[in-house]
Amino acid sequence: MGPAELVQATTIARQYYLEGLTKVEIAQYHGLSRYKVARILAACLEEGIVRVEINSGAAVDTELSERLRQRYQLSNAVVVSGPFADQTAVREAIGRAAADLLGEILTEDDVLGVAWGRTIDVMAQRVQSLPRCRVVQMTGIAGAVQSSSVDLVRRLATAARGPHHPIYAPLIVSDHEALLALRRQQGIEAAMSRWKTITVAAVAVGSWDPEGSQVYGVLSADDRAELSELQAACEICAIPLGVDGDPVASTLTQRTMGIPYQRLQEIPEVIAVAGGESKTEAIRAALRSRAVTSIVTDSDVAARLLD
Repeated sequence: MGPAELVQATTIARQYYLEGLTKVEIAQYHGLSRYKVARILAACLEEGIVRVEINSGAAVDTELSERLRQRYQLSNAVVVSGPFADQTAVREAIGRAAADLLGEILTEDDVLGVAWGRTIDVMAQRVQSLPRCRVVQMTGIAGAVQSSSVDLVRRLATAARGPHHPIYAPLIVSDHEALLALRRQQGIEAAMSRWKTITVAAVAVGSWDPEGSQVYGVLSADDRAELSELQAACEICAIPLGVDGDPVASTLTQRTMGIPYQRLQEIPEVIAVAGGESKTEAIRAALRSRAVTSIVTDSDVAARLLD
């Protein structure tokens, strides 16, 4: 492109991209056809005279999000940008993004299901308001009572200004008979009867270590040994999954107060809310399952999941 052509091209590019003139108006100004103007604008892009940048203006890596969504054929993928100082910062960023996603996709016709998790707890704290909808607890209580899934459900129900159905029972009980006895209690039975109505669920993804799962802390040594032998890769709602995403048959299932895997699969939208480098393989297994339909995670994990 000669100097005269360069002057004309940059003038046309400035008129089109900065001044907002149409191709027809530019063509009339320069005495050219609009097709010639279009070719000049294309040449400006090809030769780097014009550079187009897309900036979402948010702490979300939109490119990684879309690549992750396509790779795992998800409904939604939201990847928050790093770097992060520690795991607490990762949970904060992911929880905030998950709260925003819930506010975006929930409607008054939905029933929201939630299970306990530390990142899910952050999500519940960051939710400002939700459409008026019902909130249902999907698992019993794990962790400290003052920061339990019951409180999490209550906070979300307050934001949604709708009815809620907590489960006042431990996540893991001593034996199957104790589980059956608890399920017959009126309040617990009422919550369980609502599982089939859940349309959107937010779940944590746990890895089998003290830092990566609240379930791990309430398991016996025998439970941990069994799951290790069965090569469980992660847990969702205290349901152990293998590396292929399929549920692992263990004795733990007979003592768990939580939604069964088959019922979880039937929920139209299940959002996995989890991040942190140490959870990469656990999250990969969860995404391979036939239950998870969406993910909110961090950029480090997303890059590894795409590797």
